[in-house]
Amino acid sequence: MSGPEITYRKANLSDSAMIKTFQLAMAWETEKLKLDEAILMQGVLAVFNSPELGQYFVCSQGDNLVGVLMVTKEWSDWRNGNVWWIQSVYFKPEFRGKGLFSKMYSYIQNLAKSDESARGIRLYVDHSNKNAQLIYAKIGMNGDHYRLFEWMKT
Repeated sequence: MSGPEITYRKANLSDSAMIKTFQLAMAWETEKLKLDEAILMQGVLAVFNSPELGQYFVCSQGDNLVGVLMVTKEWSDWRNGNVWWIQSVYFKPEFRGKGLFSKMYSYIQNLAKSDESARGIRLYVDHSNKNAQLIYAKIGMNGDHYRLFEWMKT
């Protein structure tokens, strides 16, 4: 990859418009779902206004955001601590396959290791997203324990 160094950091409010753009693209790519932009922007801003909802992290090359993910926390009574859920993962297509998610995951994992309340990291992946599943297995995650079931209001 040519250009400025790739960096990983906690997102800030000035990143919100690009995060919205990434989420629109991800919903369309993964589910052919066209999100309501106003509702999505409200949802993104809610994370910045209420950090207990989650926290965005971004990957950038210079001033150019190239990837994003969100971490939410779920209390585990079994572990007496928080399980960190990675969600809303998106990288610009031209930056995929270059190991950026793996490095971003390491960045998040190091944050979790230094947080005494963190007990582990989870994520969910669409059954058909075989490329992502290979990446997640390669970085040491496994899909052996759970299946995700959901109900969503439409």
